[in-house]
This record gives sequence, structure tokens and C-alpha cells, in this order.
Amino acid sequence: MRSSMRLGLFAAAAAFTASTAVLAAPAFINILTGGTSGVYYPIGVGLSQIYSNGIEGSKTSVQATKASVENLNLLEQGRGELAFALADSVADAWNGDEEAGFKKPLKKLRAIASTYPNYIQIVASDESGIKTLADLKGKRISVGAAKSGTELNARAIFAAAGLKYEDMGKVEYLPYAESVELIKNRQLDATLQSSGLGMAAIRDLASTMKISFVAIPSEVVAKIGNPAYQAGMIPAGTYDGQDADVPTVAVANILVSQEKVSNDVAYQMTKLMFENLKRLSTSHSAAKDITLESATKNLPIPLHPGAEKYYKEVNAL
Repeated sequence: MRSSMRLGLFAAAAAFTASTAVLAAPAFINILTGGTSGVYYPIGVGLSQIYSNGIEGSKTSVQATKASVENLNLLEQGRGELAFALADSVADAWNGDEEAGFKKPLKKLRAIASTYPNYIQIVASDESGIKTLADLKGKRISVGAAKSGTELNARAIFAAAGLKYEDMGKVEYLPYAESVELIKNRQLDATLQSSGLGMAAIRDLASTMKISFVAIPSEVVAKIGNPAYQAGMIPAGTYDGQDADVPTVAVANILVSQEKVSNDVAYQMTKLMFENLKRLSTSHSAAKDITLESATKNLPIPLHPGAEKYYKEVNAL
């Protein structure tokens, strides 16, 4: 009898220990961003600080990446808990568009929120003489890392404008900062960058030399034929020497998670972001455009159940 009682006590103690171990296990949150000179990275750092303080026992990290396409593939592999990505890339990932960098449909992805828009920003050195999309013919241009979200944007826009890479004098596949450095050194004429407004690399270039912004007319936007692409505007004064509004393309950014992230962690990530938007906007001004009203609109993938729970609580669905 004593022996069976002793075994029962041991079993109960073991069960209690196991349960408390689960409760005490840290929540690892690796946030996949983009290049350090872009917008994803500083906002990712801002989120990591909010989560580190707000999610008890969490272990947060921020990973610089090649952005959208790499981020989504890493999420599918379980190598991240939260990532930034462009809406068109998210749709391509869900559908398994191999040409866009996805060898198979990524069905483990789950949305947390639609956030701020990216603006396609085509900037050229003033001395290059580039003023319009047609002027890019024969010129040296960088379009972002190969098969990155930025480069997919470039392909879509050039096709709508009747341009091909073969029309250019030279096409480089480089991230933001490297592209800007080559323009400074007169080794490139222009760069196409997909980012939030006021991004660091273009600010740096504008403060160094005189540059021109290339407009993307609304009729070109309409020809893209993808609802993820909407007409947008880079307001005058966004960068040094930019005295006029510049018509362009806007593409929504989506915060994406994956199905193995627990409902509780996804709920807390969503809730804490929206409860700390003012604080998040200090990490980068682009975060000022994140709103609860647009968080669940036009999502190309299912919401994470944890995020859905939060939106139902605040009547945002």
C-alpha cells in the first residue's frame, strides 16, 4: 500500500514539474526583417523591444534578411515567428509561384496584420538626366536582390510601362545601401527601392548629391493588373531637395507568422503592437500609417487564430 502511495506521489510530482516546465518555457520570437538601411529593420527592433517588455518570459531577436521572399520561406521552415513581407509576395508564396521564388505553396503562413504601405521609389542622380520611366533605357540601374519583393515590384512596373531589363544599359541586383553607394561613386545611374517613406538610404543619398525622383503615372499602375498595387504619392519634402509630389505605386506590407506559433503568443504580439503604436512610430515614421481599421483588409492568407481573437475583442473584423 505504502509503495503504491509513494508511486502515486512521485507521479503527481512529476506531472506538476512537467506542467510548470511548460508554463515557464520562454517564448522565442525571432522577427525577420530586411536590410539594416531599410524600414523593416528599425520597426522590427521596435517590436522586439515592445514584446520583450510585454510578453513575460519572451526571448526576442531581430534578424536582418533579404526581406519578403526570404522571410516567407524562412517562416515556412519554422525559422522565425514573425516577418515583414509585401502583399504581392505573400500572395505568391501562398500560391507557390516558382517564378517569384517559391518552389511550392507555403500553406503554414498566417497573417497577423496588414500594416503600412511600401512606396516604389525610383531615384536617379541628377547628372544621369533620368526624369521619366522611358529615360531608364540604356541606363545603369539596381532593382534590389534577385527575386526579392523589391525586384518583383520592379518587374511588374517595368512590364506595365513597356520596359524590359534588356532595355537597360546594366541591371544590378543589390540591396538599398549598396545601390546608393554605387550611385554616389557614379557606377550606377538609378535605383528602384520598395520601402516606407523617409527610408535611410535615400535620405543619405539626397543629403549627398542632387537626385531626381521618377514618377510612376496612374495609367501605368492600372496596367499592372494586380490589386496589391495601388496608386500612391511621395509627398513633397519627404527627402532633401524633393520640392514636388511624386506619383508612384503603393503596396501594402503584411506582418506574417506561421501556424506553429501558439495562439497565445500570436494574440499578444497583435495586441501589444496596436496598444503601442505611438511608441512603435518612434522607431520609424512609416509605422505611423499602421491602423487597426486597415489591419484585416485585403489579406491574401488566413489570419492566425491568435490575431483573430484580438480583432474580435476590439470589433475590428
